[in-house]
Amino acid sequence: MRTMQDNGMPGLILDAVEKVNEMQKHSIVPKVKQLVPHLKGKTIAVWGLAFKPKTDDMREAPSLIVIPALQKEGASVRAYDPEAEKVATSLFSDVAYFKTPYGALKDADCLVVLTEWNEFREIDKEKMKSLLKEPNIVDGRNVYAMSQMREMGFNYIGVGRGNGNRN
Repeated sequence: MRTMQDNGMPGLILDAVEKVNEMQKHSIVPKVKQLVPHLKGKTIAVWGLAFKPKTDDMREAPSLIVIPALQKEGASVRAYDPEAEKVATSLFSDVAYFKTPYGALKDADCLVVLTEWNEFREIDKEKMKSLLKEPNIVDGRNVYAMSQMREMGFNYIGVGRGNGNRN
């Protein structure tokens, strides 16, 4: 994108993609509020702090927008990321970090998935459900199949799926 701009080339498609990506980051908290309308005093688990899996790179990560917005609404944030915790501790205040995804889930009112780490795909969903105070999930990376999660009794919202019929 920057190379195109430096050479005077319009990047209309890339500009549009960047705009949509930015809008998606800002759509997460309203989705959480669909499941947990009043966030004050609630606990939200956030899985994935890094911009993408297999890195601790936090530049442009959705967590940079989502976590402060949740905190502004009065929620407590419990976070897990297998790589980015050290970087995240210098960027966020008042976040509780956990060594396992299950630890972050215990007694949370909602789970928000922000990075598509493979370990999240392979996790024990029944254990997830048993640890959450309420079986609420906002999946910002569409890691899970909506139909399966809803069949299992989760209140599940993905992003960018239109009518949400992903199997």
